[in-house]
Amino acid sequence: MTDQQDMERPTFSSGATFLDAPSGDRSAPVCILGVPMDWATTNRSGARDGPHAIRRASRLLIDGDHPVFRTNPNGLGLSDLGDVPVMIGDIAESHRRIEQAASGLAHLCALGGDHSISLPLLRAAAKQHGPLGLVHFDAHTDTWPENFGQSLAHGTPFFHAMEEGLIDPNRSVQIGIRAPMGAHLMDKAEATGLSIRSADWVHENGAKAVAALIDEVTGGGPSYLSFDVDSLDPAFAPGTGTPEMGGLTSWQVRKVFTLLQSVQFVGMDVVEVAPAYDHAEITSLAAATVVWDYLARQAAQGQERGA
Repeated sequence: MTDQQDMERPTFSSGATFLDAPSGDRSAPVCILGVPMDWATTNRSGARDGPHAIRRASRLLIDGDHPVFRTNPNGLGLSDLGDVPVMIGDIAESHRRIEQAASGLAHLCALGGDHSISLPLLRAAAKQHGPLGLVHFDAHTDTWPENFGQSLAHGTPFFHAMEEGLIDPNRSVQIGIRAPMGAHLMDKAEATGLSIRSADWVHENGAKAVAALIDEVTGGGPSYLSFDVDSLDPAFAPGTGTPEMGGLTSWQVRKVFTLLQSVQFVGMDVVEVAPAYDHAEITSLAAATVVWDYLARQAAQGQERGA
């Protein structure tokens, strides 16, 4: 499509894919995959509708280049693969299908879905890249061994990821943590080598310090981004299952992405968008914009490497 055609086509008339990308090509340089699953949640359900809402909100982002990176993510060669055919009520089987759908892709951006989906996505990514660094934005550490007797609930993915050797905790950082958690469990999480920073720490130290920490901890090795929208304060992301007050602002998160230097992402997910609790697409737009920022940065890095 030409620039002139883009200018003549209203955003509301774009297709149903993320950023109006072509669909169905698993060989594309960057693939988008929806994961409409929410039966691993422990509070409010509804994240099964996240992928559709994020795609719809992405229509607001298709009519120009990124204002900071000066790139257009569609230049990466995107393909939207649709949604994984998850198994209703069966977490383990759903995870198996998610891993299968994510395996063998050059670079994947997954639209969730509850946070349990990060485990099978990391399994697929680690097959290709080995143990990964992790950049995790969240109100919760998600390092519980189980939630209410369920070992694969949405509060457990990074416990299992460390146990399975999918991520290297010494190259992993968690940003925005602020939810209630047993002190002994926080001590265990920190003892693994995870770098954990609270939302208060972010507010006190600023986006520049967050970006510097991410670059330092990940060390330039292959890393994975997992972005839970409840890392944002409910004022900026009301449509989520487990909101926690005192979170990050949209501005802080976007600024961090523009300040990152050496971190090398090989894939990402954005999770816990539950649009039914949001009256104005605020949350789904925030999630779509996080993916857009991520892809624009990837495009800018590609231009730098090609220069």
